[in-house]
Amino acid sequence: MRRLLLSAFAIAIFALSGSAGYERARSNADGWREIAWPFPRDGWPAGRAFRCENEFCGEQVEIYVRPKIGFCNCDSGVADDDEVDRVADLDLISERFAPLEPGRVIRIADMPGRLRAYDLRMSEGSPHSAIGIAVSHRCDLLVAVAQGTGKASVVQRVALEFLGSREIMRWMRLVMDGG
Repeated sequence: MRRLLLSAFAIAIFALSGSAGYERARSNADGWREIAWPFPRDGWPAGRAFRCENEFCGEQVEIYVRPKIGFCNCDSGVADDDEVDRVADLDLISERFAPLEPGRVIRIADMPGRLRAYDLRMSEGSPHSAIGIAVSHRCDLLVAVAQGTGKASVVQRVALEFLGSREIMRWMRLVMDGG
């Protein structure tokens, strides 16, 4: 009986600690709301998706964020723009994307990585801008892609403000630490 109680207690602790990493993050950023993950299942767990409406962000912007555990070079992290192109989930939005310029080094939630701006051509032909972000923590990646109909500089500014909010950074650290 005692062994059964200890096993039940251990299972409860593991379940609670696992759910803490996926605790809903609320942002102080006006206009942002969490939406359902819009992409089909692939080899990685679904992430979290957020939308900011025009009156708050200057245009509608969506951000998709998810960890890719065990998917990073443990020695070099996110080494170059080719890696951002490959891992940042742009292809989930559109197969037709083209970088606007070389990427740059970035740091989000104390994780180093790279950011790169893109032109997207949506399936119906409309132009969008996107920002791909890949940051690393140990041997794991956290990827984010933001997309909107405005200029890439606006999408980038809005995305970085959102990802820099205290609540979202807290969630990113929790999920990357296995919490």
